[in-house]
Amino acid sequence: MAVRTERTPNPAAMKFSVGTAVGGPATISDPARAEGWVATVLAMDGVASVFMTADFVTVTATPDVDWDVLAPGVVAILEAEFG
Repeated sequence: MAVRTERTPNPAAMKFSVGTAVGGPATISDPARAEGWVATVLAMDGVASVFMTADFVTVTATPDVDWDVLAPGVVAILEAEFG
């Protein structure tokens, strides 16, 4: 399944629906606690935290992030993991 992106009411966050269980619920913002695909997303420039639950991931970014630049990278990581 292709990852679907959705804007949220919070302009610093974007929802990525993957269509399969992602684990959680958990919010990870400390790279030392991150593993696997979460660590890869969290290591991206501009990512502040990763929230996962049910079949979606919400990424919160730093204020200076351009979602048009960041979102395709997140989608690629999630499609590689869950696609």
